[in-house]
Amino acid sequence: MQKVQYIKLPGETVTTTFWQDFSIADKFGINAIKDTYENAFNSWKHDYRYITNLAIVMNYKAFDYSELNEDIAEVYVDLYHKTNSFALNNFKGDELKYYLEITD
Repeated sequence: MQKVQYIKLPGETVTTTFWQDFSIADKFGINAIKDTYENAFNSWKHDYRYITNLAIVMNYKAFDYSELNEDIAEVYVDLYHKTNSFALNNFKGDELKYYLEITD
């Protein structure tokens, strides 16, 4: 059974398929990971909750691969930083507060 990433706040749960999507991409290599990221990011960049979840998945994947495959880990680190930078530069008010609370 595959992991499902959830973001849980009081009264709210956001569920995405990002973990599964990237787990599939992992099997096809770095280009597949980058393509999957671009598709996810471009589809959801206007939804702060999904971008928050994307950042979390990039962080977890980077950690998971840190001892398994340095090249893949580095890709996930770069994608995390890209997502984080986007969030910090584009989210305002409650959206930024949400992002910072969840990713802290």
